[in-house]
Amino acid sequence: MGVPKRKPSRSRQRMRRAYNSVLTLPQLGICSQCAAPATPHRVCPACGFYKGRQVIAVEAFA
Repeated sequence: MGVPKRKPSRSRQRMRRAYNSVLTLPQLGICSQCAAPATPHRVCPACGFYKGRQVIAVEAFA
């Protein structure tokens, strides 16, 4: 079995770990009120609804 000859530097370890976090991007669902793309289990940024009720008031852009 191969054994590393030298310990990986902190810089190299951190670069590898930083890249692993890039691989999982947040998935988008569709809001049931306005059909805009929204992150699941979060308030919709377009209409302010969550689970069928208005949670925050969102101003309309003119």
